[in-house]
Amino acid sequence: MRLRSIIVAILLLTCLESQAQFLYPIPKAKPLYCPSDTVSLYIIGDVMMHTRQLQHDHTYFLSQIEPYMQQADFCIANMEFSLGGEPYSGYPAFSTPDYYAEYVASCGADVFLTANNHILDRGSKGLLRTVKVYDAMAQTHGISYTGIGKEPLIIHKHGIRIALVNFTYGTNVGPDGKAPEVLRMNKENVSAAIQSGKSAGADFIVALPHWGVEYELRHCAKQEEWARWLAAQGCSAIVGAHPHVVQDTTHINGVPVIYSMGNAVSNMSAQNTRLELAVTLRFVIDHISGEKKMLEPQLDWLWCTLPGKLTPSYATVRIKDWATRRSEWLNPSDYDNMCATLARVQAATGIR
Repeated sequence: MRLRSIIVAILLLTCLESQAQFLYPIPKAKPLYCPSDTVSLYIIGDVMMHTRQLQHDHTYFLSQIEPYMQQADFCIANMEFSLGGEPYSGYPAFSTPDYYAEYVASCGADVFLTANNHILDRGSKGLLRTVKVYDAMAQTHGISYTGIGKEPLIIHKHGIRIALVNFTYGTNVGPDGKAPEVLRMNKENVSAAIQSGKSAGADFIVALPHWGVEYELRHCAKQEEWARWLAAQGCSAIVGAHPHVVQDTTHINGVPVIYSMGNAVSNMSAQNTRLELAVTLRFVIDHISGEKKMLEPQLDWLWCTLPGKLTPSYATVRIKDWATRRSEWLNPSDYDNMCATLARVQAATGIR
């Protein structure tokens, strides 16, 4: 009898324990960290080749910022010239040697922006030649380009897809229908490119307009009107070029707007044209929740030194890297010019 009671008690406890496990399940162990991946875009402004630049060693031009170009997942450069072949020329009608585009790619540029006012400087023939060279470089250097044609460029990594929409207010030489169409500031066409990016499964859309008033440190009304429209269309970030100087920045309904990065490298020496921005956009995916988000843009001040100032040639440097190295300048007055320009532009634009 006692044995029977013990067996009944054991069965009862087992039953209760099973019910307890059913009613109060042990929660699954949570990971100690949330694995995630980040995709970074490093964007620089107008890469130019003025006549005087043709006379200097181009391998200096971007060597100081090459590490930052290389470490990004994607480096994007605005190539403000045509590869129209010889005779080579600078402003006002740019035709740049092919080796320059190859050099920019070797420094780390993955994406060339082509929708700008100088892309047709050698007419349709020059544009067709530029496309031919870039198509060949896609095979030899792994580059992509966008702004020619009406489709966005889709880049992707770590499960994140980003659509790049590059367009220009116009070109210095008009189209004649004999070459691919450059994407222009036409809302119907730009909207179609944005929608195409969405249809292609883009998680984020980055607008890269060539717009604004040259040498003005503040954006104009048309830029703002377009920025508001782009934000309403679903763009995640707006990063502009063309004015040759840095312009102010803002947020529109949470969308960061960098109105102008200024130049990347050039022979310009007019006030404020040698001060520049590099813009880093970072996109994150959480592999546990699947959430994808864009972090706040990082802005880095750059300075383009002229021959004999810091190096024998032109050289774009990150100001943060050279802020305490005045003694290393070949011409220290250029360091002073850099500091004065930075203070003046920061005061005018509000960018710190």
